[in-house]
Amino acid sequence: MAVRAIRITGDPVLHTRAAEVTEFDDELRELIDDMFDTMREAPGVGLAAPQVGVPLRVFVYHWTDDDGVLWHGVAVNPELWISPVPIGEPDEDEESEGCLSIPGERFGLRRAERAILKAVDANGGAFEIEAEGWLARIFQHEYDHLDGILYADRLRYKDGRALEKIIRKRWGGTDESWMPGKEHLEE
Repeated sequence: MAVRAIRITGDPVLHTRAAEVTEFDDELRELIDDMFDTMREAPGVGLAAPQVGVPLRVFVYHWTDDDGVLWHGVAVNPELWISPVPIGEPDEDEESEGCLSIPGERFGLRRAERAILKAVDANGGAFEIEAEGWLARIFQHEYDHLDGILYADRLRYKDGRALEKIIRKRWGGTDESWMPGKEHLEE
């Protein structure tokens, strides 16, 4: 198990639809273990395989809800159904979202309040989770990564423009990464 570099927006792997997993083998299980290690070190509540440079439809999550229930798992080849996204301006406090592939930035983003995740685990066993609130948000965020969509792509126009400027200034939209646990970005 190891911590992997997290790709930053601009890397083509983050902006391309990931491929279905076809081999449920030790290589997949190693990737998943590394993703959990990377997510914990970052720290984050979810991480998709494209974020560590692997173009496969896999994401991991680890989050404890307000009732103390730990939601921890992996979704391989997921499908996601969501309730309608609410109309209107996002609440900057309650709906603020960030991304490990755009480190240090947060913006308000409306997401569906409910989602149903259908996927398989690392061994190919099928499961389904009905999620609400932040767990539904986590699933939507990570699922988007598998389709080559970053949260920045879903922001309101003014926030999207502001984030574009930050990205150009900080990273130039180049192919960079950062190592969780280190203070600086690495090429």
